[in-house]
Amino acid sequence: MTTETVTAFNQLALKNTLLNVLDEIGYESPSPIQAETIPLLLDGRDIIGQAQTGTGKTAAFALPLLSNLDLKQKDPQVLVLAPTRELAIQVAEAFQKYASQIKGFHVLPVYGGQDYSGQIRALKRGVHVVVGTPGRVMDHMRKGTLKLDNLKALVLDEADEMLRMGFIDDVEWVLEQTPSDRQIALFSATMPSQIRRIATKYLNNPEQVTIKVKTTTADTIRQRFWPVSGVHKLDALTRILEAEEFDAMIIFVRTKTATVELTEKLEARGYSTAAINGDIQQNQRERTIQNLKNKKIDILIATDVAARGLDVPRISHVVNYDIPYDTEAYVHRIGRTGRAGKKGDAILFVAPREKGMLKAIERATKKPIEIMDLPSTELINDNRVARFKQRITDTLANENLEFFDNLIEQYEQEHNVPAKEIASALAKLLQGDTPFLLQNKPARKSKENWERDDRPSRNKRDGSRRRERSPRSESAKPEEGMQRFRIEVGHNHKVKPGNIVGAIANEAGIDSQYIGRINISDDYSLVDLPADIPQEIFNDLKKVRVAGQPLKISVLGKTEQNKKSRDKKPRHKSKDKKSGSKKYKDSDTQPKSKARNKSKAKDNNRKKKFGDDQPRKKLTL
Repeated sequence: MTTETVTAFNQLALKNTLLNVLDEIGYESPSPIQAETIPLLLDGRDIIGQAQTGTGKTAAFALPLLSNLDLKQKDPQVLVLAPTRELAIQVAEAFQKYASQIKGFHVLPVYGGQDYSGQIRALKRGVHVVVGTPGRVMDHMRKGTLKLDNLKALVLDEADEMLRMGFIDDVEWVLEQTPSDRQIALFSATMPSQIRRIATKYLNNPEQVTIKVKTTTADTIRQRFWPVSGVHKLDALTRILEAEEFDAMIIFVRTKTATVELTEKLEARGYSTAAINGDIQQNQRERTIQNLKNKKIDILIATDVAARGLDVPRISHVVNYDIPYDTEAYVHRIGRTGRAGKKGDAILFVAPREKGMLKAIERATKKPIEIMDLPSTELINDNRVARFKQRITDTLANENLEFFDNLIEQYEQEHNVPAKEIASALAKLLQGDTPFLLQNKPARKSKENWERDDRPSRNKRDGSRRRERSPRSESAKPEEGMQRFRIEVGHNHKVKPGNIVGAIANEAGIDSQYIGRINISDDYSLVDLPADIPQEIFNDLKKVRVAGQPLKISVLGKTEQNKKSRDKKPRHKSKDKKSGSKKYKDSDTQPKSKARNKSKAKDNNRKKKFGDDQPRKKLTL
């Protein structure tokens, strides 16, 4: 029977109990990898399956291996090795789901981060299938708690990922300890030379099953990118969350620390969010994933490894908050949505310096990724107003307000204040100091124009592109919309303009084209940045170090100007006739014109905008 003629699972020689379950859960026809793999594994053949994530390979090996089980034999008959704890749990759950009508069946996931005692007790009682990570499987084998003398089949799931994570030696050790007549199924999205070497050494005349796809991502996934320029990433993400209709979302970041930080920021904005990374206790990670499935949380902030193998049907959106390091990671990330024929959305944040990776991703997926417009300020504000009104409607319909009715009526009589004004005051009290409506408007740019802006202009008249000028330019005013800052690093620390630009762009998320003049002195530097920087950027800049020195960034104001003046060498001294005190006659330290006074007034206004209403107070970060 050829793959083309297999249109239903009942055409395959699976047990009736399995077919009944497949019918109950709504599986209609086998995927290509299932149609080709199931007959081979039922016949006891070794196979090499090459297919991308989301193609249904778990069912491709679980269904035939369950059909071949001997339930009377309590020692493990099937061992599945998976690269991550999450994937091990996912595969074990799939076995349990498919075997729900097989009485007496037992499957056990074993992985690090979980107590040994529970796993050992389960192994002693007897299990038919063990799904585990290589390290924990090795531990049980060495302890003698996992015996594979009667093993019939071994599955290597996502072998290329186990190679990438450094588990390949552990995998080979396990292979060497298993019976020589066991059946092996090796699945991998790619076939590096080391994986092929293992297949040649350990598999017995394997059948090659390769599922060729037109692209490496599902056609049901809509892919868009947002050019991170000018608007801070968190601001852009907030707009997307407010405007996009999503059921559940995974947001990918690069580091463990970033998962926690971004989770805290989104929770402060009222979103039900949780972090998942390698440092979080395993039982907590399991609860988090279950909460995502049960709709107790809507947004998961994850690293690549922590989210590997996640299969939650309600995930409608994947946001690449940090661009991945390689194209395969991107494919795996967005594979968390658009599964089993459902539609999904993938959004990628791309900084100008990351354009090369964007093009590489487009080549790998064989799809152009469209640029997206951030939702307009008007749309966001309209949505906020609509949600506010809806909250009022829901509260009136569903809550018992008798106590508050009496309370408001008493206040209205005691203070002679109309109910409308009381309601307005309560709304302001609920909102707090956070502005209800957005003010700034997102920049709009076509993909073509954004791609042409590969390099900063070399035009000498464009001051924002000239990173370092002579000391004379320190007295020049910042360009319109820019603010001058002082950072405590200079020539004495062997710093260069590129070091400062790179640190601010990478750590604070400010596009380099929005970093203006940089003037480097011996022990400090001045840099022009946008005047409307969100407060989150200041928080990020607190942690930035350049040339091994903390920036200690502060707004350049009177204190800094006076300090700079004191550092200059005086031209000559004179006696003040009235007080007899010495003064320096340095014209640079004296107010010169109304324009200078106007500049100081603007500087004070900018300070007030950032919450500093003391003209001489230095904003130290």
